[in-house]
Amino acid sequence: MVIHSGVRSIPGPKNLFGLKNLRNISTDGFLKFLSENWQAYGDLFQVQIGPKKLVMVVHPDYVRHITMTNASNYLKLESYDNVRKYIVGDGVITSEGDLWKRQRRLMAPFYTPRGVQEFSDIMLRDTLLMTERWQSMAAQHAEVEMFDEMALVTASIILKAIFSTDSADEILEIKEYVETMIAYASETSNNPFKLPDWMPTGSNKAFWHAHDKVHAYINDVLDKRLAMDESQYPNDLLSKLITAEDKETGERMSRDLLRDEALTNFFAGYETSARTMSHIWYALARNPDVKAKLHEELDRELGDAAPTLDDLKRLPYTLRVVKEALRLYPPAPMYAKDVVEDDVMDGYHIEKGSVMMLLPYFTHRHPDFWEDPLRFEPDRHAPEAEKERHAQAYHPFGSGQRICLGNQFSLLETHIMLAILAKRFDPKFVRGYEADFSFGGLLVIENGLPMILETR
Repeated sequence: MVIHSGVRSIPGPKNLFGLKNLRNISTDGFLKFLSENWQAYGDLFQVQIGPKKLVMVVHPDYVRHITMTNASNYLKLESYDNVRKYIVGDGVITSEGDLWKRQRRLMAPFYTPRGVQEFSDIMLRDTLLMTERWQSMAAQHAEVEMFDEMALVTASIILKAIFSTDSADEILEIKEYVETMIAYASETSNNPFKLPDWMPTGSNKAFWHAHDKVHAYINDVLDKRLAMDESQYPNDLLSKLITAEDKETGERMSRDLLRDEALTNFFAGYETSARTMSHIWYALARNPDVKAKLHEELDRELGDAAPTLDDLKRLPYTLRVVKEALRLYPPAPMYAKDVVEDDVMDGYHIEKGSVMMLLPYFTHRHPDFWEDPLRFEPDRHAPEAEKERHAQAYHPFGSGQRICLGNQFSLLETHIMLAILAKRFDPKFVRGYEADFSFGGLLVIENGLPMILETR
């Protein structure tokens, strides 16, 4: 593309090799740094961080351009190398081109609203098991770390959904290993001066140990599954992946891709849902009016019974609470796209090789698209309100063709978990608690979310 002289340069803080930016991020944190620069420079601004030029994207029109209007120019290339190398390989989250199209075709039927309902029994059963754990703890007004509690449930659900894994010890072990891998990949991405992964540092050794354990676990499950007659396969996601055939070629996934997609599904399917549920408890504790309205719906529609899949249709406000938590506290507060060729967007020159960082965390707080944007208001997600808003003003799962494949799984899972747990329990903040949010690849509460369990 020819870039004409009248095209504007993207504004942003100017400093030598981004050294001042690095210092400010180190001092204030990335969240505060981005917030201040959004206020200073607007909905599109460029930040140099070490050798990288990052273009921060807030306005929904820009999100639409990058993910839909000219999506072929904004791909998952170098920016996803660490996720490919250290976590999910060539799974559907990170693949591109013909491989991505093929994998998406093969997997999409399993993740439709109807498709994910096959896993609802697991979601219901595991959440009800959590109520037994919480009942005894709540009797003592026990203090818990809420993210850890939610991760126990979501890790169990996703491992059973993928592998039919029933062992509590295996579930806990794999969860901890994958958390090590996620933390390492995030640290590696955010630290331009990190030592090479082959050096025998403590973090490198911990990562490779976790990596090898997770891969050994998946390979063992694959060996056992592939040795079975297909008629004996359990009804789980791994069986569906093994037997899925491309309608255009008749081909099935290779063993390496089966491993990568299994990792992708676990990585995407437990961490983000656990964070969403944690953020919901945080929001409810801060907003007693919302909590009262949620409790009223649950009590009215469920009585003393545990919900069934059909009952969820009568719990629209419960789902709106989930969606509002995803608005104010999206587990993935930003995601990257690499620029393939020069482009012009709203009169701005988008330079080939730069990295577009789409920021749903800030898009979801944009005052032009959300009235009183910092207020937690679930009714923003009533059907009539959703129809009226800009489609890209809300993109917690991404946007366009690359929207997260597991979004329906996550919404169903968190809807079920909230309905069951909020019906019986009312977690409270510990005295004097204030959350310290930060973000990189994921939205994190740096000081954790300690809460006191109480029954209703």
